Amino acid sequence: MAEFEPVLTARWGMDAPVWIDEYERTGGYNALRKAVTMDPDEVIEEVKASGLRGRGGAGFPTGSKWDFVPKDTGKPIYLVVNFDESEPGTFNNRELVERDPHQLVEGIAIASFALRCHQAFVYVRGEFLYPGQVLERAVREAYEKGYLGDSVAGSGFDLEVVLHRGAGAYICGEETALLESLEGRRGQPRLRPPFPVVAGLYQSPTAINNVETLSNVPHIVEHGHEWFAAIGTDKSTGPKVFSVSGKVEQPGNYEAPLGTTARTLIEGHAGGVLDGKALKAWTPGGSSTPLLTAEHLDTGMDFESVQAAGSLLGTGAVIVMDERDCMVEAALRLTQFYAHESCGKCTPCREGTWWMTRVYQRLEGGLGRMEDIDLLVDTGDNILFKAFCALADGAVSPVTSSIKYFRDEYEAHVTEKGCPFKTRAQREELAAVTPRGAGVEGSIPLSEVLT
Repeated sequence: MAEFEPVLTARWGMDAPVWIDEYERTGGYNALRKAVTMDPDEVIEEVKASGLRGRGGAGFPTGSKWDFVPKDTGKPIYLVVNFDESEPGTFNNRELVERDPHQLVEGIAIASFALRCHQAFVYVRGEFLYPGQVLERAVREAYEKGYLGDSVAGSGFDLEVVLHRGAGAYICGEETALLESLEGRRGQPRLRPPFPVVAGLYQSPTAINNVETLSNVPHIVEHGHEWFAAIGTDKSTGPKVFSVSGKVEQPGNYEAPLGTTARTLIEGHAGGVLDGKALKAWTPGGSSTPLLTAEHLDTGMDFESVQAAGSLLGTGAVIVMDERDCMVEAALRLTQFYAHESCGKCTPCREGTWWMTRVYQRLEGGLGRMEDIDLLVDTGDNILFKAFCALADGAVSPVTSSIKYFRDEYEAHVTEKGCPFKTRAQREELAAVTPRGAGVEGSIPLSEVLT
């Protein structure tokens, strides 16, 4: 770790890396000037050889995705940048843009050249007012300097970049829902196949990449695939910006090679658990990835190691919970989030997440039954892999994983008639407003539940 030199965050300590003059002074746009002298297929092969995998959650090989985009359909090819960062616990894309926007702009230009794409769109999360303004200024500067627009870097290759602001919907982080929103329709996922690389934006071949993914591209082109592949592990190459939040002394974004252990991130970078308390649980990739425990702290933060531990690397967002946290309440809050953000298209997700929140409210309010625990597991089984997109699957993760590792806390909520982490007064106050729901002795009428 001591020998690792920051790549994506190297300019963060400089005075004005958001300005194009400072970016150029420190080697910015050298990679673009090099790329446009290469054959587009050479650029794709360089990215493929580097082993770069998508940083948006799925971890699909980036070069392979670009290679899959058909070049001879007679339709335009589009590049869409997913800057709709809304996964709870994830904030690395935002800081990458706020502190070094031209790194992304250069990555967009190189990717577009490789794809033979002349129109790129950046889908910006609706709440990202300031990051959107920073990126808009960076794009304008790149046009003025000739890195975008007509004859990019004097190459004869033309590229237009459009920023599109979303309206704050979590579902639009899903690539096909993003495309629907970008086309002016309601943000809901599409049935696949066909996949976006074949029929994406305006039913044309489309590559969709995450901000962090594209930010890696200039460094690969400039330094070569061998340099990039030497960082990280054999199958998970390169650096990663990990977002660490929750019960830690120093929450923030920390860049480290893929494969760095969770213990190093939490204890070495983020200063350890807040107030010296014991770690209870943590997410390796945002709220939609299954929880892990203190027993998993030495897990390498790469795609393969995290999967072997029973979770997913996702966006690399580490949310830390300590001994003071109630895992039932944590699962309730996350389930409420997914119930609220469900687009409503798929019945298992729309209905299942809503009803799980009712069961959780019963448990927290002291009205739970032992069978409610298995009811949550059963409901999760009826949601998992039964919807159009992964929002439903992510909604199940905190439920099933918290029951797997902390079933005793669920049972304590039943035997102690409420949350054991709350005072008696807090329990009574919560019980007074807890919906009992259908199927519980003394339940309120269904008509009232649904109002």
